[in-house]
Amino acid sequence: MTGAPDQVPSPAAAPVRGRVLTVADVLALPVMAAGRPQVVAGESELGRSVRWVHITELTDPASFLKGGELVLTTGMPLPREPALVRRYVDELAAVGAAGLVLELVRRYHRPPEELVRACRARDLPLVLLSMDVNFLEVTQVVHELLLGNQVETLRRTQEIHETFTGLTLRGAGAAEVMRAAAEMSGRAVVLENQAHQALICEPSARTVEEVLTDWERRSRATPPTDSASVSGPEGWLVCPMEYRGERCGRVVMLPDRTAEQARGPAGRAFGQEDTTVLERAAMSLAISRLIHPVVWERGAHRGALLDLAEQRYRTAGEATVRAAALGLPTRDCRYVAVLVDLPGDESGVSIAELEESLVKEVTAAGVPALVGELGAGRIGVLVGLRHTQQWGPAVELIGRAAMELVPQAVVSVGSEVAGLSQAARSFRDASHVAESALPGTSSGKSYHELSDIGLRQLLYALRSDVRLQGYVERQVGRLIDYDHRHNTDLVSTLRHYLDAAGNKTVAAHAADLSRQTLYQRLHTIQRLLGSDLESGQRRTELHVALTALDVLRLGSR
Repeated sequence: MTGAPDQVPSPAAAPVRGRVLTVADVLALPVMAAGRPQVVAGESELGRSVRWVHITELTDPASFLKGGELVLTTGMPLPREPALVRRYVDELAAVGAAGLVLELVRRYHRPPEELVRACRARDLPLVLLSMDVNFLEVTQVVHELLLGNQVETLRRTQEIHETFTGLTLRGAGAAEVMRAAAEMSGRAVVLENQAHQALICEPSARTVEEVLTDWERRSRATPPTDSASVSGPEGWLVCPMEYRGERCGRVVMLPDRTAEQARGPAGRAFGQEDTTVLERAAMSLAISRLIHPVVWERGAHRGALLDLAEQRYRTAGEATVRAAALGLPTRDCRYVAVLVDLPGDESGVSIAELEESLVKEVTAAGVPALVGELGAGRIGVLVGLRHTQQWGPAVELIGRAAMELVPQAVVSVGSEVAGLSQAARSFRDASHVAESALPGTSSGKSYHELSDIGLRQLLYALRSDVRLQGYVERQVGRLIDYDHRHNTDLVSTLRHYLDAAGNKTVAAHAADLSRQTLYQRLHTIQRLLGSDLESGQRRTELHVALTALDVLRLGSR
């Protein structure tokens, strides 16, 4: 035998009632730890579940086993011939024994080399006890734990069924079902679609970054299964999902990270309780999809967009892996936010119809984007731009598609940003543009952008501000009142004068007035306003006031 034997977990790591009992758990029991157990073979298989403990001094114990037993022996019946030793181990491995424990007190004081080699060849855990251990006491303790766990398992199974039945009966959504699965299992769970996009992630004790980093590659390395079972190099527990008789994705449960760190590959083991949770979650999700009309992808995009727009992610890394898991490129990319606002109920088109239409358009054009409803009458789109790609064509496509379905739709684009952590700024800019978009005007483009915001647009965005309304009243209110009382048109005259930059000849021609009449009206205006119209600053103040008056009247229509 070469190399120092591996030590097993300390007695402090004694098993907890209610979960699967493993070989490592049994070795950590104080009654077994007293024998100073050392693992010399099958170290990677200490996570095997123990169904029973079997004491034997037979040369063919496998004939009395059913699988899952931890075999305890003093070594008295072990054959001496290498071929028979190999046969002894082969039969144990073939029947599915959890492991072999050999006491080095009576017949052996050091492990037979052939036994160690045979166990290593079959990856069968071989544990050596250098001190005397009461095997009957071991069986008593382990069997009490196993029987207690069976009762606890029945109770927990009932609790799981009641929880998911309750969720189903009250029509819980997919996010609530996934949250319940994570809470009941204490493990990270993910709902993904057929394209290996992570739609809902409940990280439990992990972080979103840990769970979703490089998700698509890891998911594709995990083969599909026909029922809930462990699959792939990371040992995921996966359960297929069906909708109306067709495969639509799967629910994934990740191994417990703490257990992996403590026991290596043994930490990957899932118990029957975990399988029950995942199966019931899958069933509740299938029913939820029948009840709720919003497909999971749309809900996932909406949630991701809201999180980005409102900066609800804890870290930039979390935002990146979440978006990447939904198919948005995140490496060497820039982004631009687009908002599509419906004019109201008069369009006859629902927000869901417009959202679906935009999804089809960007998908058909190969534009990488997240598309989702951000609020009443508003759809958000976050477009990913690769390398030197310009945002204009993609935004034009979105704008044309929206206006083709709803001609009165307002499409606004924000600033281009270098990373997802700055996406909120692009959404804020797009929102400012949307607030400034004048109704009934057209620039020949299918969208509005920041450079379109001039004085008129800025004042329109501020139309609800009482300070702007008060400013208009202070500047030209007396003139408006005079026109109403005397049926005159002095406001129009002032407008022509200001548009002509104080050139009276040009103003008179534009107003179709004689110069003398214009002079008389300007004199009256100066008297009513108590100001000199020859002042450039005064003309600027009045011009802003009249422009604000226009947008206030426009906004009240």
